[in-house]
Amino acid sequence: MGENVKVAVVGASGYTGQELVRLLLQHPRIEIACVTSRSEAGRLVTDVFPRFKGSPKVNDLPFIAPDVEKMKQLGVEAAFLALPHGVAASFAEPLIDAGIRVIDLSADFRLRSPEIYEEFYGAPHPAPHLLEEAVYGLPEVYGEQIEKARLIASPGCYPTSVLLPLLPILKEGLINPETICVSSMSSASGAGKKTDPSLLFCEVNESVRAYGAPKHRHLSEIEQELSLASQQEVKISFVPHLLPTNAGIATTIFADLKTDPQHVSALIAAAYQEAYENSSFVRVLGEGVFGDTKNVARTNFVDIGWVIDDRTNRLILSSAEDNLGKGAGSQGVQSFNVIYGFPETEGLLHF
Repeated sequence: MGENVKVAVVGASGYTGQELVRLLLQHPRIEIACVTSRSEAGRLVTDVFPRFKGSPKVNDLPFIAPDVEKMKQLGVEAAFLALPHGVAASFAEPLIDAGIRVIDLSADFRLRSPEIYEEFYGAPHPAPHLLEEAVYGLPEVYGEQIEKARLIASPGCYPTSVLLPLLPILKEGLINPETICVSSMSSASGAGKKTDPSLLFCEVNESVRAYGAPKHRHLSEIEQELSLASQQEVKISFVPHLLPTNAGIATTIFADLKTDPQHVSALIAAAYQEAYENSSFVRVLGEGVFGDTKNVARTNFVDIGWVIDDRTNRLILSSAEDNLGKGAGSQGVQSFNVIYGFPETEGLLHF
């Protein structure tokens, strides 16, 4: 089997970073060589995250300040970046130059156009010369490219929940792209671990609210990937909502059908069969079944179902995923497995 791969988690003290550490502790082919955090540097991982006490992989392992040269000295081969957009790029370039493969969970390399990045993120792209090299880290779609990549741009949580249900249907021409509307609900952890009065317990608990409309940042990568799949420009309406839960995303997608609703269900099933028959983590629930976040929590699965609305000639798709899992950390680990030729499910089949 060979030696384990030495990895680093850069920005490990946030919600996604913590989830990554949890997953990597359970991966049989990974050695955690270092974890970084400016705010927690010098403290033991097990002091910051007491739940990990007793794991031989992190016993006596301290957080260190981010230092590419130190990671190189430690023999790091792959680095997971769990950093804010704009910050991740400043580490990605020197890591790649040091021969370390990068799996970036920020938004810095998801978009192919630096102009669209600036439009949606409000600042010039920090490393536009790397955009052409970056591979969008959706293994079900870009698996072959991920195998050879030095830089993986892991998708956002909302885009994963939207793209996996929509792409096979769009490619088969079953819906009118101009009519796509999406409503998503995400847990409060999707905003990251930051001080924001709107995310305080008393503000979030027992309440649901829309936010980020009409131009949430994730809309940029959703439209990019839908446009590539349909070979035409696609613009959609997307409204996210904040849920008073720790983790999970439930997404509902509406679109007008381009074919006879009496026969389309079989075509939808066939499209999903072709797209995901070899996928380990996309579970197609079938017609009349809706995804439920409790069934995907703490996993890398995304559950997909659909119904046909005969009255309006519309298709209604549903999906459910864990925003810190398939929407972030575990999807990054899935790409890691593809890169290193491990079984796609290695270290990820937790129920």
